Amino acid sequence: MPFEAKKFAVPGRRPLDTPTRGRYAEAQLASQVATSVGRRLVAEPTRTFETIAGAHNPVDVTTLVGNTPLLRLRNLGRECPAVEIYAKAEGFNPGGSVKDRAALNIIREAERAGLLSPDRVLVDSTSGNTGIAYAMICAARGYRLKLFMPSNVSVERKRILHAYGAEVVYTDPMEGSDGAIRQVREWASHHPEECFYANQYDNPANWQAHYLTTGPEIFAQTQGRVTHFVAGLGTSGTFTGTTRRLKELNPFIRCISVQPDSPFHGLEGLKHMPSAIPPGIYEPRLADENLTIPTEEAYAVTLRLAREEGMLMGVSSGAALAASLRVARKIGEGVIVTIFCDSGDKYLSERFWEREIDDHRLEVSG
Repeated sequence: MPFEAKKFAVPGRRPLDTPTRGRYAEAQLASQVATSVGRRLVAEPTRTFETIAGAHNPVDVTTLVGNTPLLRLRNLGRECPAVEIYAKAEGFNPGGSVKDRAALNIIREAERAGLLSPDRVLVDSTSGNTGIAYAMICAARGYRLKLFMPSNVSVERKRILHAYGAEVVYTDPMEGSDGAIRQVREWASHHPEECFYANQYDNPANWQAHYLTTGPEIFAQTQGRVTHFVAGLGTSGTFTGTTRRLKELNPFIRCISVQPDSPFHGLEGLKHMPSAIPPGIYEPRLADENLTIPTEEAYAVTLRLAREEGMLMGVSSGAALAASLRVARKIGEGVIVTIFCDSGDKYLSERFWEREIDDHRLEVSG
């Protein structure tokens, strides 16, 4: 395909004639126009949670939420040398996962609205990470916490919640996170005066946390060069909020959602949306594309992350990277950013870690 010249104006500069080709080139043009915005965000980092403003002089544990590092994947993506693959390492949050962002914003908004106080218990359902984030913040703020959680979550998650002093009601593992949702709704309906039902699946403060922080951070850390965003779906808050912000900053950025390929899967924290209770904050039309990942493929990539990149991550991170690798093979060139929701230390009791890798390598689906 022959190149064609397109004119575009970078703020503060004269228009340039630049050779372009295809959707990637259009995205690159938009990224170059937006680079000045990205550089401003780097020079003047976004501070949207009030506590993040004090990150250089921490007052309490919540000041450490957000501003996580962006990691370059150099080995697993080597088959696509013209594609840069990066991941937000959300395990660097103080509670160990991306859910710290949503939990902090949910609690802050509840405090502002007068819905949460020391004499009311915060209740919600969780598959683990949001519960841990709630437990950390509630311990720091002096709130009581009651969680409803499937009994088959990893033993590490159970021990962490116990360490923080959270009260946990374990629900039927065969019903998954939907069973926990149904039980917490029933309990909250019978105790409305005693509790604040955080309702992470329907609470707009969930996705707004990522609109305010995760999206601007990604744009700034790539200096506006990001062309594709890939993220898994659980509550959908991370994907929804980040996508909305990135699309505002550059409408050419392609946003791809990721979910398990079947209702029965081993990807803790992710939902198979067609068979699940749909979160109220989930908007399927936001995604430019949706990819489904088998559990075994996610396990394989999670192992490869540890053994080939030196990154010990959770299985949802393996799913996100598996999807990113598919996107990389398809586009040929670009800048992909995905989300590594947490580290692997909450999953070390899982047996898949014991597997051997033939030739130190596991193949993944194309």
